[in-house]
Amino acid sequence: MGVFGVRGGARLKAQTCVLRKEGYYMKIQRIDIIGLGALGVMYADFFTGKLGKERVRVLADGERIARYRKENITFNGEVCDFNYCDAAEETEPSQLLLFTVKYGALEQAMEEVAHLVGPDTILLSALNGIRSEDDLGKKFGKEKVVHCIAQKMAAMKEGNAAFCTNPGELALGVLDGGKTENLSVVKSFFDETGFTYSCPEDMRHAMWAKLLCNVGVNQTLALYKGTYRMVQQDGEAREMMKAAMRETILVANAEGVALTEKDLEEWVIIIDGLNPDGEPSMRQDSKAGRKTEVVLFAGTICELGKKHCIPTPVNDIFMEKIC
Repeated sequence: MGVFGVRGGARLKAQTCVLRKEGYYMKIQRIDIIGLGALGVMYADFFTGKLGKERVRVLADGERIARYRKENITFNGEVCDFNYCDAAEETEPSQLLLFTVKYGALEQAMEEVAHLVGPDTILLSALNGIRSEDDLGKKFGKEKVVHCIAQKMAAMKEGNAAFCTNPGELALGVLDGGKTENLSVVKSFFDETGFTYSCPEDMRHAMWAKLLCNVGVNQTLALYKGTYRMVQQDGEAREMMKAAMRETILVANAEGVALTEKDLEEWVIIIDGLNPDGEPSMRQDSKAGRKTEVVLFAGTICELGKKHCIPTPVNDIFMEKIC
């Protein structure tokens, strides 16, 4: 199981990473995951392969778990043997709790696991956008949150089947009252398991840069109902993508984040190198009839645009046209 490269190679030993508590260190031995979209399945598969089933709780409600067990979740063609746990029946606090739900489901997910967030629980969000960490911090305390960006992966899910050709990485950092020692704990845990991550020098800039990409390419292809090829060639869709990204730059600058045209150009180069027949997650959601993350992308830019009196006509169109 698992598609990630291994740092140091070995399966996780009995005790792994460290968490400072009252002047001494104790070991974190378990990760909990809530949300089985493409990323949730990918991460659950990886950590189950490294740690074994009993050290990875895949949290959900009882009805959803029954469906998972009946219909089988697969990853890259193989049936997943996960440790499904009814969140309502669990009592042992989470040590490291990873949220991989869609943003529209985050509030419900937080309620489902609230009783499992203890004094020493560390929270990670692999959600898109720049809002989820704020939501987690308001609910559970900023000090518990390590900021996170899921990036560079090529993963998708159709029905119960998840696929991944490139697992990418999680970019990690601490902002807004977070604890640097918690970041160290997560890094140590990832080093032990061989999980790929990075630590950008400017985490806020990195988060906004990822939003810049999502606002442009995800929403454009959801609106135009196309693959990456559509924005890799000159034309209306490519120009709309760039215009949406430029609105994001203006709003970011007003928020004190130094996004520039260079950031846009770097993302365009990356987008131009993607598989022309591939699709971003938002296009996958719209094809499947699922609610998209337009509120997380265009909604954020339009809201902040109004705050700073910055026109956002392209993102206004996305808000109006994308469900």
